Amino acid sequence: MREVMHFVGGARLAGGSGRWGEIYDPNTGEIQGRVALADAAVVDAAVKAARAAQPGWAALNPQRRARVMFEFKRLVESQMEALAALLSSEHGKVLADSRGDIQRGLEVVEFACGVPHALKGEYTDGAGPGIDVWSMRQPLGVAAGITPFNFPAMIPMWMFAVAIAVGNAFVLKPSEKDPSVPVRLAELFLEAGGPPGVLNVVQGDAAAVEAILVHPDIAAVSFVGSSDVAARVYATAAAHGKRVQAMGGAKNHGIVLPDADLDQAVSDIVGAAYGSAGERCMALPVVVPVGAGTAEALRGRLLSEIERLKVGLSTDPDVQYGPVVTAAHRRRIEDYIELGVREGAELVLDGRGFALQGHKQGFFIGPTLFDHVAPKMKTYQDEIFGPVLQIVRAETFEEALALPSEHAYGNGVSVFTRSGQAAREFARRVDVGMVGVNVPIPVPVAYHTFGGWKRSAFGDANQHGMEGVRFFTRVKTVTARWPGDARPGESAFVIPTLR
Repeated sequence: MREVMHFVGGARLAGGSGRWGEIYDPNTGEIQGRVALADAAVVDAAVKAARAAQPGWAALNPQRRARVMFEFKRLVESQMEALAALLSSEHGKVLADSRGDIQRGLEVVEFACGVPHALKGEYTDGAGPGIDVWSMRQPLGVAAGITPFNFPAMIPMWMFAVAIAVGNAFVLKPSEKDPSVPVRLAELFLEAGGPPGVLNVVQGDAAAVEAILVHPDIAAVSFVGSSDVAARVYATAAAHGKRVQAMGGAKNHGIVLPDADLDQAVSDIVGAAYGSAGERCMALPVVVPVGAGTAEALRGRLLSEIERLKVGLSTDPDVQYGPVVTAAHRRRIEDYIELGVREGAELVLDGRGFALQGHKQGFFIGPTLFDHVAPKMKTYQDEIFGPVLQIVRAETFEEALALPSEHAYGNGVSVFTRSGQAAREFARRVDVGMVGVNVPIPVPVAYHTFGGWKRSAFGDANQHGMEGVRFFTRVKTVTARWPGDARPGESAFVIPTLR
């Protein structure tokens, strides 16, 4: 049985907690390995390694740090197939989706390669008599990231690529459910020329998270996970004087207007709802057709498309999605399906009891479709995080607009229409952080920024793009006047002015 360790100071570390977690193969339901679970001492060792490495790393000019990021990108690309296979074996997403997971992370690494430009400050010549003013962005020191199971490559790279490029050292706490890829990324960063200790990985559960949140030498924490945990992470870390960005859950809506291209909308919605078994914070689990005619036409086409979906092994190139990550998560999804029935929604397709021949112990669940879901239902209010699509019917544009706007979550929303006017009005008025227009999963490109509203995000800073640069740096402003510019006889006892 293989063992997954921590990665601290440039080397694998078993740690001394004596606690281990189990790593499953979701395709078979079997235990394939175990992962060391950190205690506060392991977290402290990682932070000490980061503190020791950070000053020398920050002292390198930005071009040299960028060269390391370029080489890291090349190495990850060279290992794409091996990394994707490792990722799929622990998560259960199909190989094509695992490649996409890695690629979307690499796009942020590409952005981080431009760090010399991103760190340029501002300068004012002659702000006063003989006075110049300029600003510089400097790293915080040691930053930490706490990442979820659903994107074990992308979300860590979203965090550490920017944090490290601007001169910080980083401590990553990935999910213990699929811990292997983050360690390989740290090893590849070391191979790319990153100094030992700049990127550290501590495996673990709530004990590791708690140690990170209260550690006095961690200056900033970036988190992605459920909203309840995100709220606690934000409150605890902020109370201990840290910068915090904490991304929570989602209940993304797809609004289908009567003039939409239904063929394209159905294809997009099915892929966004069921891809990666629905285990995405930017999945599209709610579709809102506007008008009875739209609803009936959409339902028929959705049903036809969903019934053709193939669920199978994550290694099968012909399947659309594989198993969910654990047996416990499968039970949770099935409980929500049962709750939806009890709440009175119409269960059109039931994915419970799905078993793959030869792999009946795998964590599979078939595609599920509900119709006539009402906003008062708990299954609508909660994030199910599985292959479950709900149809919530609306009579008017205003009613459809109100559904995502009034929902507790505000991560993403999409509108399907041929009308530029309707799309513009919807995008301008909807109370959601990321909007797609005929785009089912509106995750922004790496040089823009990712972040939701309401209970989907806590804190005032988004991830990656220039928001990420600002989050992982602080501004220092210098006001300078040289001795030859001083005006004789000027009092030093009054506040300086520019008059």
